Amino acid sequence: MLGVSEVTVRSDLTSLETQGFVIRSHGGVTAAFHPEILRRQKLRREEKERIARRAATLIEDGDTVMIEAGTTTAQIVRYLIGRRGVRIVTNSTLLMPYARTNPGLHVSVVGGTFRPETEALVGPMALSSLESFYAGTAFVGTDGFTVENGLSSYFPEAAAVLKKIAERSERVILVADSSKYGKTGFVSILPLTAVGTVITDTGLTAEAVASLEEVSVEVILA
Repeated sequence: MLGVSEVTVRSDLTSLETQGFVIRSHGGVTAAFHPEILRRQKLRREEKERIARRAATLIEDGDTVMIEAGTTTAQIVRYLIGRRGVRIVTNSTLLMPYARTNPGLHVSVVGGTFRPETEALVGPMALSSLESFYAGTAFVGTDGFTVENGLSSYFPEAAAVLKKIAERSERVILVADSSKYGKTGFVSILPLTAVGTVITDTGLTAEAVASLEEVSVEVILA
């Protein structure tokens, strides 16, 4: 179907396995991630990549950073090649394939209960672990954000971790594609006044940008 040799296919699968993207078995191969994660990674892929690339430009050598679990936040690490001495604290296992190949990063992964559908470590242990760290900048995601209701999530445990990450960081940067604006999840997390900057894509309307700036939120369009 692909017009390539068996040797090429085996070589490509070996490469994907080494990077942690697939699990090989005798006569087959399966994705290493939960179907929900794979679905979310496909949504607005180009926008998420632009947002993550722009977010990475805000990280300099020697910075201390917290990165909350998410399909957009995880990709920030992908664009940190060349940075030195950056210390990252995270509850995301999704970013590890990017982090393990970058010698300039020092990554601390908090403990907790693993949620495969979000590739996140959550729960009391995660919250307790985060108390041991403090960072200059936190990059967080959300299931929805509005001026009236702030950031929200569909998962209570994820909301608790995000709130703790914000508490342990000097500044909070929200990275979320424009489709999240105007949506409100099941659980309230933070008011927008707790967020200094929003990095989103150019799909965000001028009216939405103006509304965010009215509450003193810096908007960066990627």
